[in-house]
Amino acid sequence: MATVSDDNLPKFMRAQFLDAFNTPYVLRSVPIPTLGSPHEILIKVDAASYCHTDAVLAAGQMKPNPPSLPHIGCHEFAGTIVALPNGSLSTFKIGDKVGVPGRSFNPCGTCFECAAGPTPEDPDADPPGYSVYCAGALNNGISRPGGFSEYVIVDSRQLSPIPNGLSAVDTAVLMCAGVTIYNALKRCALRPGQRVGIIGCGGGLGHLGLQFATKMGLKVVGVDNADAPLQLARGIATGAKIIDSRVQNADDVAIELGNEDGKEERADMGLDSVVILPESQKAFDYGISLLRNHGRCVLVSFPERGFHISARDIVFRDISIVGSLVGSNKTSREVLKFAAEHQVKAVLRTFPLSRLNDLVVEYHKGEGGKLVIDMSLPD
Repeated sequence: MATVSDDNLPKFMRAQFLDAFNTPYVLRSVPIPTLGSPHEILIKVDAASYCHTDAVLAAGQMKPNPPSLPHIGCHEFAGTIVALPNGSLSTFKIGDKVGVPGRSFNPCGTCFECAAGPTPEDPDADPPGYSVYCAGALNNGISRPGGFSEYVIVDSRQLSPIPNGLSAVDTAVLMCAGVTIYNALKRCALRPGQRVGIIGCGGGLGHLGLQFATKMGLKVVGVDNADAPLQLARGIATGAKIIDSRVQNADDVAIELGNEDGKEERADMGLDSVVILPESQKAFDYGISLLRNHGRCVLVSFPERGFHISARDIVFRDISIVGSLVGSNKTSREVLKFAAEHQVKAVLRTFPLSRLNDLVVEYHKGEGGKLVIDMSLPD
């Protein structure tokens, strides 16, 4: 397809390839990809963030549909538009700075998900013809090439313009971690002044969630069980109560919250909603125990073996459990505007593209925050 492009566009690019599961990435040079459909756009990647899903994928645990190898990962990144197809259906132009999530590349446009559009139950859904839930769509960095490369083709309908006040590095971490936790908090369906808990509050999603929830006017309780994440959470969680689950049991915390709220009955003490981020059964149980009767649990994590759920909690306490998966393009744009307006930023460390394997080593130390490839850094 003929294109309109930046005059300085090179013929080749560097990319980090996963050639086999459970092996280091390999950096090599390959031709820059060419555009296909009128919805496609070529961007120069400015920053690419590492996500827990990247670790799951690299370990060969992305089931039931692992990616074909070799593979270029990363599904949360940001960049600059450098080429458009002739007859482009996008309103973006060359030089625009954009954030890119993983979902959803070239959806079918006709399935029930794509056709639905916004509804009273889901007012944040994208207009008919595009859906992040389309089963026929590909996903950047998971089922197709992603952001651990100097250039990548994206779907113009995925993109969110970067507002003033956010850098490419700031934006990259928001395009999965930020959108996911923001959407989960919206699914809590709370009013300002109600209580929300974030289990795993010192991780990449969690520490962003502390900031989002506080700025939403919620009373926030963060829970973690490791020294470095707890220290990180306490450093950024102005106004939030941070709990070390190793030393405080959930029942005592719920009673303490109830006393603060002037409650007299144990069943009415605790959180109105909780977001579960870790894949641990203990973390899930702790979060459920923090809920008051009629509370809501929002699941973001999806451990391979699932969670054991107590029917007694659901039947006798009227606890509801819902899932939350990233968010629509409308939500992605809302996240960036909210983050810019309220100065929500990740605690992060940056690495050049050539040091992606060093980044992975740091990730597995579990010290919290986010790790990002910054393409402006020298090798």
